Amino acid sequence: MKTLKKVLLALAVLIVLLIVGIFIFFNTLKPDYKGTKSLANLQNEVKVYYDNYGIPHIYADDESDALRALGYVHAQDRLWQMELLRRVAKGRIAEVFGADFVKTDKFFLSLGIADQSVATVSNLGQNDPMMEMAQAYLDGINEFIAQGPTPIEFYLTGIEKEPFTLEDVYNAVGYMAFSFAQAQKTDPLLSAMREKLGDEYMKDLAIDSDTTTVWIKNYKGTPADTLGTDITASVYAALENLPVPLFEGSNSWVVAPAKTKSGKVILANDPHIGFAQPSVWYEAHVNTPTYEKYGYHLAGVPFPLLGHDRNLAYGLTMFENDDIDFYYEEVNPSDSSQYKTVEGWKNFEYVTKTIKVKDGDDVSFTYKKTQHGPVMNQVVDFVTGESPVAMSWIYTQQKNEVLHALHGLSHSTNLDEFKSALPKIHAPGLNVMYGDAEGNVAWWATAKLYQMPDSLSTKFILNGASGTEEPLRFLDFSENPSAINPPWNYVYSANNQPDSIAGMLYPGYYLPENRAKRIVQLLDAKNDWDKESISDMILDVTSPVNTELITELIKWFDVSHLTKEQLVLVDSLKNWDGRYTLSSTSPTLFHRSEYFMVKNTMEDEMGPEMFQQFLGTHLFKRQIAWGAKMENGKWWDNINTPDVVETRKDMIMKSFAEAWASLENDLGPDPSQWTWDKVHTLEHQHPFGKVASLRSYFNVGPFPVEGTREVINNLSFPYDGTGFYKVSSGPSTRRIIDFSDIENSISILPTGQSGNPFSKHFKDQAEMYVNGQFRKMMMNKAEIQETAESVLTFTKR
Repeated sequence: MKTLKKVLLALAVLIVLLIVGIFIFFNTLKPDYKGTKSLANLQNEVKVYYDNYGIPHIYADDESDALRALGYVHAQDRLWQMELLRRVAKGRIAEVFGADFVKTDKFFLSLGIADQSVATVSNLGQNDPMMEMAQAYLDGINEFIAQGPTPIEFYLTGIEKEPFTLEDVYNAVGYMAFSFAQAQKTDPLLSAMREKLGDEYMKDLAIDSDTTTVWIKNYKGTPADTLGTDITASVYAALENLPVPLFEGSNSWVVAPAKTKSGKVILANDPHIGFAQPSVWYEAHVNTPTYEKYGYHLAGVPFPLLGHDRNLAYGLTMFENDDIDFYYEEVNPSDSSQYKTVEGWKNFEYVTKTIKVKDGDDVSFTYKKTQHGPVMNQVVDFVTGESPVAMSWIYTQQKNEVLHALHGLSHSTNLDEFKSALPKIHAPGLNVMYGDAEGNVAWWATAKLYQMPDSLSTKFILNGASGTEEPLRFLDFSENPSAINPPWNYVYSANNQPDSIAGMLYPGYYLPENRAKRIVQLLDAKNDWDKESISDMILDVTSPVNTELITELIKWFDVSHLTKEQLVLVDSLKNWDGRYTLSSTSPTLFHRSEYFMVKNTMEDEMGPEMFQQFLGTHLFKRQIAWGAKMENGKWWDNINTPDVVETRKDMIMKSFAEAWASLENDLGPDPSQWTWDKVHTLEHQHPFGKVASLRSYFNVGPFPVEGTREVINNLSFPYDGTGFYKVSSGPSTRRIIDFSDIENSISILPTGQSGNPFSKHFKDQAEMYVNGQFRKMMMNKAEIQETAESVLTFTKR
């Protein structure tokens, strides 16, 4: 008996020691926010003050020292995120997650981002100031890799840490540029749709610019003149389950002194990006005797994409211009290694790449390239057509100076210096929003724009052999849409159609007017804006377009077919103010009915696969209001009922009935319980959160959340048949910069500053975010030092 007790006691001691050991091990993986560390090549001591939300405030005597410290502190909170982001363009995701990601790696390798990054870095000058600052930042990252603890994700995947290079920075920016694009989801789909259905169906799609919607107005100082489906399926397959978020849209507006209570500029910006954990942006306040910036950094990128100081502030939204074109290539019937051009037959270029696969053999593949770009038929598994389709992307075809642009923007001290850096952004297309302490407000659409032949639609696959469907010229940056200090006293962007200049409307994949209409409606109506009222506006969840759509459609209801309960809810829907609050039932009924109406109207012609692809495009978002207003058209008729010709009224009543039945099935028979909080939820997903046993440790949420698609508080979701709206993208931050009180400007992140699950700042802003709260972006040194949660000191080695 005594022996048994001793064995049990020894076993208990071992278990306790094991638990203590595991606790100590996990504790060593936390970011270190205090103490003293030495950094190689540091000139002088650097102090990093962490505020209560884990934001580093970096004070240094030299900018290169500050960037080294930034690289280190960024890496200790976000190294895993940096690792994933740099791997995408290099085709190294399957090396981490296995064979399921081989098609993703094939796709991104074929885009040529990594090859262009190598070429760009090789042409940089050794004394380039941008390169020197970027290298200092990379030195800080690599110092953490060498000296700091290894994030737990590296242990779980078994991958080794590797030093970061300047090519990795360009690869991260290249991935961002591609994720902004929409043509890869739209052009092949539209071509397949036209081939299958014919032009009569296409004319009732919102493909081209709608002259009745709200456009962003230019102001130049004077008034402006008034293959298909296989390729699309392959793109969706390649991007499905990608472990880093896609960039989606954005809002921003800058209010001039004449419309603010204080007589000072106020800038608001909330870039819309796919939700993930960690969230996209890393905040850092960098201060030296010659440079200061409170910035938002992409993982592994040294210069902030969003930022402000005491002189100026800037933000970004997606321009949504068309910078990808697809071309059918004609193969030489006598020599399959050649394709036709106006100069004669040219040889395909053959490129071979190898993908490393976790727990599997290496995968080698070869694809062809033409003068336009990679031939997609060899890149993706689903494309089986005989005609080669090549993808032409402006990002990989032009000189890449994007990092120089970001360096220039972050180091500008006034409007003219800021503007001079913008032409260096050739892609992705961005709306750059600007405001300053001098009272200037401005908007520029930045991209390398090009003019195509008249009457040629770049929304379809073009003829690559004729030579008649090529760009005619590149536009000078001065021709891009813009507005500087317009007489209406504000600038804004909501990814909507910009007004015309240079005699043309720029082709693009612009989002519908919904958010733009609401922004203009609110800004026009008020001339005493302040930080508090702007805060309310950035959280606005009202859709004027959806209520107009209901007013239009409800006129066609045959009330004699409705039950008493249905009449009550329809009456409530008719009087709905368009607000998406958690306790409202009108949003639930509206979206369920809207889905069934689109499905019943279009799926019979498209087929299930094409219809699902269509739901993932910006075209679908524009089609909702456009299509519902059509009194007649071929789409209304159900081709599966040849003896009956359905009308718009038929589709409305059928869709409402099916929506009602599905809501009863999902949420019960009491319509008062069909509230928005039961169907609209937000969960921030970590790549490991997809494993059920790890979900609660790595994911954040889920939370019921206000808002919806295409309202200012744009908490968007994919449409599917489930009727439950899991938010996939939305404001990646909400920032409000008030030049009347710059030190009390405010922002919020969706989850937290740190990507380390053992950090207290992993999710400490998540509930604040869903509740519409903000926190201060601190800039006053005395206040920062007095209230600092901790201090980390870097000394030279």
